[in-house]
Amino acid sequence: MRLSRYFLPILRETPKEAEIVSHRLMLRAGLIRQQAAGIYSWLPLGQRVLARIERIVREEQDRAGAVEILMPTIQPADLWRESGRYDDYGREMLRIADRHERDMLYGPTNEEMVTDIVRTYISSYRSLPLNLYHIQWKFRDEVRPRFGVMRGREFLMKDAYSFDIDDEQGRRSYNRMFVAYLRTFARMGLTAIPMRAETGPIGGDLSHEFLVLAETGESGVFCDRAVLETPVPGDDVDYDADLDPLIEPWTRHYAATEDVHDQARFEREVPEARRLATRGIEVGQIFYFGDKYSRPMNAVVSHPDGADRPVVSGSYGIGVSRLAGAIIEASHDEAGIIWPEPVAPFGVGILNLKPGADAVDAMCESLYERLSGAGREPLLDDLDQRAGAKFATMDLIGLPWQVIVGPKGASAGEVELKNRATGERENLSLDSALSKLTGT
Repeated sequence: MRLSRYFLPILRETPKEAEIVSHRLMLRAGLIRQQAAGIYSWLPLGQRVLARIERIVREEQDRAGAVEILMPTIQPADLWRESGRYDDYGREMLRIADRHERDMLYGPTNEEMVTDIVRTYISSYRSLPLNLYHIQWKFRDEVRPRFGVMRGREFLMKDAYSFDIDDEQGRRSYNRMFVAYLRTFARMGLTAIPMRAETGPIGGDLSHEFLVLAETGESGVFCDRAVLETPVPGDDVDYDADLDPLIEPWTRHYAATEDVHDQARFEREVPEARRLATRGIEVGQIFYFGDKYSRPMNAVVSHPDGADRPVVSGSYGIGVSRLAGAIIEASHDEAGIIWPEPVAPFGVGILNLKPGADAVDAMCESLYERLSGAGREPLLDDLDQRAGAKFATMDLIGLPWQVIVGPKGASAGEVELKNRATGERENLSLDSALSKLTGT
């Protein structure tokens, strides 16, 4: 992409309404535009980040055996009345009526709708286990939306729903999502710690939140530092095997949010040198709730003995749009965002310091074509601006690599290569720079 043809509305001043780093940088770097309290348009750069995050989430859900569908944002209230949640959910739910005065709602979650789908099409234990997921916009009418996409009213979420024949199989499905979540966040450059959590309005007796440590997080976090050194399962994980040995190292160490924290137990179990009390950002939560929804909604399957019994279920959410903010909170400096490569909107930024100079233009075009051909998705800054402005923009938007091309270097056949995360710079020949960027 050429910056002269792109829409990248950079703000030089920090918006007054932005309270935390991610909100400030997302507004300044032109990722989002606030349309109302807690509701944002995702501008081109932000949309590309969302797409990168979605791709990783999809790949890990698919790897764990989940099957993608797409459910609507607007749901009939009657489904929620069946489960008993319509009156219990609270004012966060946006309730509306259509032109025929039928009660509808803008979905905050989808347990009822997906249970309705399963009860319609699944009647035998032979069709289980089943895990259905989608990536869809949700709405929860927060009393006080704040912190940009970290606590918005409208947000993009991956929610998955498992259906099994009995409790043993249901907990195996829960474990698959536990491991898939560890892998998903690690691939985005995040250390997300699973912590036992309250189940809230979703229900059930088993839940884990996945939190990224950050001083700007909403949740107080207490944990053993040893959990930070626990290895994430690798690409060779077998989701059909017993996953308890992979999960146990994550759950044996003390880790709790302030809602369920036990200070006496914390001090008893964790040596003082390993105690960590900080704050965290929730980026995902998983729940196992058995037949909470299937029983009142009559979602039953026939068992081998011929009897019909309710399926057991769990639900598994990842805040896709929230992750964009969480990644920035975990990876930034005074100059701007530092995107981990897997979620960066572009792989390489090319800075033409002298547009119109034949040698500089030619070298930039060669870089652009060859990087594009190698799948590195470059962003070429071909604007006629002073060098300082170009450097500031590239540092602000945080692309992992910058290739700087000026008249002096072009005449010598060299470029300057900058690593955004480390700040390391080196002068290289064009071919050497391309080799380093493409791994060839």
